[in-house]
Amino acid sequence: MIILKNVILRRSAKVLLDGASVVLNPGEKVGLVGRNGAGKSTLFALFNGTLHEDGGDFSIPRQWRLAQVAQNMPETDESATDFVVAGDTRLMEARAALQAAETAHAAHPDDADAGMALAQAYTDLHDAGEHDAVPRAQALILGLGFQVHELDNPVDSFSGGWRMRLQLARALMCPSDLLLLDEPTNHLDLDALVWLESWLQKYAGTMIVISHDREFLDAVTDVTLHIEHARLTRYGGNYSKFEEMRALQMEQQQQAFAKQQEKIAHLQKFIDRFKAKASKARQAQSRVKALERMEKVAPLLAEAEFSFEFKEPANIPNPMLTVSDASFGYRQDDAPPKVILQGVNRSVLAGQRIGILGANGQGKSTFVKTIAREMGALAGTVTEGKGLNIGYFAQQELDVLHPASSPLEHMVRLARDLGPNAPGRSTEQDLRGFLGSFNFSGDMVKQPVGTMSGGEKARLVLAMMVWQRPNLLLLDEPTNHLDLATREALAVALNEFEGTLMLVSHDRALLRSVCDEFWLVGRGAVKDFDGDLDDYQRYLLEEAKRQRELARQQAGQADPAAAPSLVPAPATASAPAAAPAAAPTPADGGRAQRQRDAQARQQLAEQSRPLRKELAQIDARLAALGQEKTAREDELMQPLPPAQIAEAGRRLKQIDDEVAQLEERWLALSEQLEAMQG
Repeated sequence: MIILKNVILRRSAKVLLDGASVVLNPGEKVGLVGRNGAGKSTLFALFNGTLHEDGGDFSIPRQWRLAQVAQNMPETDESATDFVVAGDTRLMEARAALQAAETAHAAHPDDADAGMALAQAYTDLHDAGEHDAVPRAQALILGLGFQVHELDNPVDSFSGGWRMRLQLARALMCPSDLLLLDEPTNHLDLDALVWLESWLQKYAGTMIVISHDREFLDAVTDVTLHIEHARLTRYGGNYSKFEEMRALQMEQQQQAFAKQQEKIAHLQKFIDRFKAKASKARQAQSRVKALERMEKVAPLLAEAEFSFEFKEPANIPNPMLTVSDASFGYRQDDAPPKVILQGVNRSVLAGQRIGILGANGQGKSTFVKTIAREMGALAGTVTEGKGLNIGYFAQQELDVLHPASSPLEHMVRLARDLGPNAPGRSTEQDLRGFLGSFNFSGDMVKQPVGTMSGGEKARLVLAMMVWQRPNLLLLDEPTNHLDLATREALAVALNEFEGTLMLVSHDRALLRSVCDEFWLVGRGAVKDFDGDLDDYQRYLLEEAKRQRELARQQAGQADPAAAPSLVPAPATASAPAAAPAAAPTPADGGRAQRQRDAQARQQLAEQSRPLRKELAQIDARLAALGQEKTAREDELMQPLPPAQIAEAGRRLKQIDDEVAQLEERWLALSEQLEAMQG
């Protein structure tokens, strides 16, 4: 287990943790949360050994193997598959040992010990997974959104975001006891995120993840560590449970503080009244000592919330834009245009709030860039309403910020470029005030953008977009690098925005809170999606399966992602429907058909009865395990002897393992029932 006891951590002169104590048990999935700058990354540095505690005691099992995503951008011409395979450190050690054994045996072919060492090296290599290393690596690569034809492409041929996905796949490839993930969803779209959740839910080791995606944290964590005011607090439960428990604690703390203030005021009043009277001096002095001994309840320190708003658009055309018989795609040098979407007929109306959905590689980016005027339609027309003013936020916008320029210089340049079309006064003082509303205050307005964090850069791009008073917001993954407070502020601002919104995001909490309808980009078309985000997740898993099967048929090779033993199976995959029964012939007659239907229903009921019985037993057992897990987690919140903590941790791990097995069995039984009813 991981143990912190009265740990002190500093970054330069700033104390980030002061007297932190916590125990993390083997197999726990931990979400590490807190405001930007609270010390989450510093705590990660302690966990991975690159930083040592400034005080207190920290321990982690020496034999534990660590995996984490490297933050450097890989520069190599080796293939994507080979790059990810190399993440299996145990396999790489076995390969190196085999090479050494082969060299020794070649030098002394008659040496019996060298021959035995060579035989042992081959056995170790097999045990390390040499026989299925490539399929395992390719399953990870495909799960994170790459296409089959990209498996052998050089790493250098991919853009920065895709190379970071390869770094994530490489970390997942490593057999580990402790997995550290720092914002793993930043470079993922929703289909890759759904796959990653499924994979992490089946990860057997201890995991600690930093993320600002609440639904992701809810899906993959069962413990939450919160850093605030140099304190580290453990909560049993995922992020939503943490929010409930923290809100209750804050309420209790505020009540205790108010009650203590009343008591202090009462004591002080007595002291002030009677300290000058000789007959009451002794009582007054005893109350002074009582006041000094009193352990003070800290007042609730409310954190300054970040908020902003979109100004009312100058005008709102209706429709905003109309797409008629259009084909979207991209033009190629010395080759015909590549058509991705065709027959697109869509109208964007004033006030619509549209979530754009689409599996990776289906044309979502092409659609968004064409609407945003980054690309032109290959055929048909895109007609814009008079006075259309698009506010476009894309992740690549962070890359085109000038690293040497300050936020104020960016705003001045933007105002100058817009000239008479600027939405209002643009004196330096006005721009300073506006930047202050986005938490760029004081000297920050003069700080070079290149020295800022990803979240601060994203906030600057957001500020530049808001300042232009758009009437159509086109947001492509706006929450990457934003902390939870800023995401909440964005959701509030979008809900109050009076124009039209089109949103692409892997943040399901944001999609749920601001979108009224969804459009699906896929299979060469853009159409309405009739369903919610849970339906969409099921669609993504089915679409990924269909794409892999199509690629396998076209390539005439085995599907590298098909083997369930190589990659965790999707938790929500549904069984294919059974083939429909043949239609009755007219000669059967209605009565005979009804008899056959009744017999079929009776037969189905008899066949499904044991399955339903087992499902009911599993549901009952899962409910009992859930209650026991809650009790054990509450137990861990109490000060306990180390032996009792260890026993509770072991039991929690046993419960999680049994729940995982029961859920898999429940899914298999449900699929059998679906197939029968089909």
